[in-house]
Amino acid sequence: MSSDHSDTLQRQLDDLLDHLPAGVVVLGPDGRILSANRRAWELLGRPEEQLIGTESNAAAWTLVRPDNTVMPPAEYPVHQVLTTGEPVSDFVLGIPAEPPATVRWLICNAYPERGPGGQVERVVVCFTDCTRLKQAKREAQKSEERLRLVLKGSTDAPWDWDLVTGEVYYSDRWWNMLGYQPGELPSDATTWSRMLVAEDEARVSAFLCNLLADSREGYCVEFRMRHRDGHEVPILSRGFVSRDAAGRARRISGTNTDLTERKRAEQRIYELAYFDHLTGLPNRRFLAEELDKVLARSHRSGRFGAVLFLDLDNFKLLNDTMGHDIGDMLLRQVAQRLKMALRHSDQLARLGGDEFVVVFEELGDTLEDAVAEANHVVSKILAVLDPPYELAGRLFVSTTSIGVALFDGMETDVETLLKQADLAMYRAKSEGRHIARFFDPGMQAAADRQAALERGLRDGLALHQFVLYCQPQFSVRGRLVGAEVLVRWRRDDGALVCPGDFIALAESSGLILPLGQYVLEESCRALARWTGDRTLGRLKLGVNVSVQQMRNPDFPADVAATLARSGAPAARLCLELTESVFAEDVHELTDRMHQLCAQGLCFSLDDFGTGYSSLSYLRRLPLSALKIDRSFVHDVHLDPGAGPIVNAIIALGRQLKLEIVAEGVEHEAQRSFLSRGGCGALQGYLLGEPIPIEDFERMYSAVGVGHA
Repeated sequence: MSSDHSDTLQRQLDDLLDHLPAGVVVLGPDGRILSANRRAWELLGRPEEQLIGTESNAAAWTLVRPDNTVMPPAEYPVHQVLTTGEPVSDFVLGIPAEPPATVRWLICNAYPERGPGGQVERVVVCFTDCTRLKQAKREAQKSEERLRLVLKGSTDAPWDWDLVTGEVYYSDRWWNMLGYQPGELPSDATTWSRMLVAEDEARVSAFLCNLLADSREGYCVEFRMRHRDGHEVPILSRGFVSRDAAGRARRISGTNTDLTERKRAEQRIYELAYFDHLTGLPNRRFLAEELDKVLARSHRSGRFGAVLFLDLDNFKLLNDTMGHDIGDMLLRQVAQRLKMALRHSDQLARLGGDEFVVVFEELGDTLEDAVAEANHVVSKILAVLDPPYELAGRLFVSTTSIGVALFDGMETDVETLLKQADLAMYRAKSEGRHIARFFDPGMQAAADRQAALERGLRDGLALHQFVLYCQPQFSVRGRLVGAEVLVRWRRDDGALVCPGDFIALAESSGLILPLGQYVLEESCRALARWTGDRTLGRLKLGVNVSVQQMRNPDFPADVAATLARSGAPAARLCLELTESVFAEDVHELTDRMHQLCAQGLCFSLDDFGTGYSSLSYLRRLPLSALKIDRSFVHDVHLDPGAGPIVNAIIALGRQLKLEIVAEGVEHEAQRSFLSRGGCGALQGYLLGEPIPIEDFERMYSAVGVGHA
């Protein structure tokens, strides 16, 4: 072959190499570059004059592995071929490129060219740019890793169903959610449907048919599947439907989420909102919603129903004497007895405290029939609740008062009906307890009068209609030693209302606090006026204090401020407590009493022997006097059993170094008995009636007292 022809072929070969989309480098047996085509210059980032003669070592090249670590020269494709004599295929390496911190990735193939003796004379390395492929692979790996981590940290179980081939993929979590190991059951298209709860099969099958038939892509459906252990697993399935150009479903992919914990939380929220945690019974909110439906049904049918309002008698006494744990135990047993006594259709709820409500439907077409049937139901309930309760190993008898309000769905709302039953229950309480009473319009009128009285109390306080009366206290020798302040309400019409007609309402409405403060302030002003009088100035003035006042942590400071404003001597002020305060926190009460005593005033315990007091309280509390209740004094000269009680109280007072004051002394025989027994002071109509404080001052003053 002529040299011209050879030159032509070489030029054609060089031209072909320069137009190849791949880089081609030819290296000698020493690893030096002998030639390189144009694409090689571009991919390696060096011109031809720099490439030719360059050695294949770390000084000339910085190559990196696929994991971005530096590649040692021994791993270069050319050296692998020179060392082993074998070709290298699909070898990936990276070359740092512009801009800095970027890498161009190449996929290389290298093979040897041998001489006549079989020795490697040249190595040809071909390479193409696979940077985009590398980046795409890296992003795919990152996405796959993100998906793996997301699924690992979630409760979702992926699955996939190829509708064309019928192939179904169930993830490991899908099987684990139902208690199975992967591969334990066939992974076919019927497995999931066989595991559906029977009641959900028809609904889910219809949903799937509709999903495949229409054009929706996304879907969401709830159903239940059977766990391997036999229990039901609530599941939320969400996913995507792939469709072809004609809209036919070709694939369904999605995830299943175990809703067990969510359902439990929803149930817990529902129970907290609608049920009483102590007894498990529906609460007021649930009752109101159900009773509204009952009234609607009664209105449609025209038949009567009834609401029974039950309240346990003396429950507060049980709580205060035996503790709230015992009280809770009783409430649970009452609830259980009521549930056993009622029909499934009857509504039973606990409103709070010791109050229960029962709702009955279909009691009759006439009022007479409904009353008769309601009476029968009431008798049954009382009979169920009457037997003794075993509470912490002790038997306890608890009675119940019941109020009944009938309804026929006409012009009656839930709140009105409950108020009517509540009024009837209070009537049962007032008429002896352990009975049932029906609501009637007269009871509503009484409730309206009570509301008007409360409004009058508020107005009376604002208009200063309350006036102070004083009842004197004498020693057994007839000497005036003290007085008790009593409050009266002089209304607009001039009528004088006694405390028995408004104090209980003042306490229940919260008005006892401003009323008590008013009485305390006026009493201190009186003590300040009496300071210079020989007779009045040595008297102790007893002022009644309510439980609500003693419960207020600011009360000692309020008393101190009142004394300071008035200038009254604290030593002449005696605060009288009733035994109801012992139902409160005794430790807190004792601390508050000591704060008050530190100001110089004293305490007297009123109505002793009728309430909650105990000898331990008398020993712990800073008391100066006991007042014998008028119920004991009244019978002391008539009832042989009353005398020993009074004598015991007097003896107790002496032992505890307490002054004894007897209330309600109305007969000479009573005074004689108390005098012989050693009672210290007497108070009652026999000695002096309560009179306005101004008249008291004029009657008993030694020099006359001016009025501020």
